[in-house]
Amino acid sequence: MALDSLRGDREFRKVRNHGVAVRDPLFTLRLTEYRPRYGEAWRPRAIMGIVVSKKTLRRAVDRNRVRRRVREALRTLPGGLPPCRAILLPNPGVLSVPFADLQTALARAIAKAPDQAKRGGKSGNPRQSGRVSERVTPAAPTSPKDRP
Repeated sequence: MALDSLRGDREFRKVRNHGVAVRDPLFTLRLTEYRPRYGEAWRPRAIMGIVVSKKTLRRAVDRNRVRRRVREALRTLPGGLPPCRAILLPNPGVLSVPFADLQTALARAIAKAPDQAKRGGKSGNPRQSGRVSERVTPAAPTSPKDRP
């Protein structure tokens, strides 16, 4: 499965606001269901953004190395990636951990993510999803002699 990149602030904001967070000692993964971009055909795939801040790693060389390691670990995952949109925030430990351990941690986090984020979640307004709509019918008109 292909690994595309999140583009633009709007896509990142959607994942940040509606995503489910899975935390691991090596990274934080925020995951939402797959939705195609506006005007795009339905092609389920993983769309991932890898964010390494200067606060996490000071040197640009280290930030780039972390991005490359994580991207390669995601690309070569044995089970592949489910169709989703995700943001991955790696910690400094990703630089020193063995590559196989990084891959198992990523696979574990993706498997731990709730099923609704991987399958497509619920549609519609989440606040109304559990409600049953009741239709209110007007009472039948009663004759005056039926009233007490």
